[in-house]
Amino acid sequence: MNIHSKYIENAVEQLSTLPGIGKKSALRLVLNLLNRDKNEVTRFSNAFIEMMENVKSCSKCHNISDSEICGICSNPAREEGIICVVEDIRDIMAIENTESYKGLYHVLGGVISPIDGIGPSDLNISSLISRIQSENISEIILALNSGMEGDTTNFYLYRKLSEFNGIKITSLSRG
Repeated sequence: MNIHSKYIENAVEQLSTLPGIGKKSALRLVLNLLNRDKNEVTRFSNAFIEMMENVKSCSKCHNISDSEICGICSNPAREEGIICVVEDIRDIMAIENTESYKGLYHVLGGVISPIDGIGPSDLNISSLISRIQSENISEIILALNSGMEGDTTNFYLYRKLSEFNGIKITSLSRG
C-alpha cells in the first residue's frame, strides 16, 4: 500500500493486527475515523483505554468482569453445584445466549496443545480443582470444542476430576 502519511500507515498497521482485519479493511476504517469529529474519535479511543484499565478476570471462574467476582458467580439465582468448563469467554457468551443454562462456569483459558507448547499447567485447571475441593459441586459439564486438543483436554480433565467421589462428570453431546 502506498500511504503518504506515517501516522495513517501506523494506524493501519495497528488495526490490521486485529483478527479478521486485513490491510484494506484497516485502511477503510482509518480513513473513516479520519473524517470524524476529533471528540468522537477521542471517545472511541478512550473506550478501549478504559476497557484495558477496568476489565478484570473473575477471581472465581476467570470470566471477564468489571469487579472481583463476575455477575454470573455472584448471582444467587444460579445453580451453584454445577460448573460448566469452557475454553474461553466466547463460549460463556454463546451458552448464555441460549438462556437455558443456569449453573456456573469455569474458563480454562485454552486447551492442551503440545504442538503450541500449551500443557495442563498453562491452563486454569488448578483453580478448578480448588473450587471442587472448597465448594459443594455435584456436576462438572465439560463443554470444550471437539477436535484433537479439545478431546485431549476433556480426557485429561475427566481423569483428573474422576478422583473426586460423588461428582457427576458429563460432556456436551455432539452430532
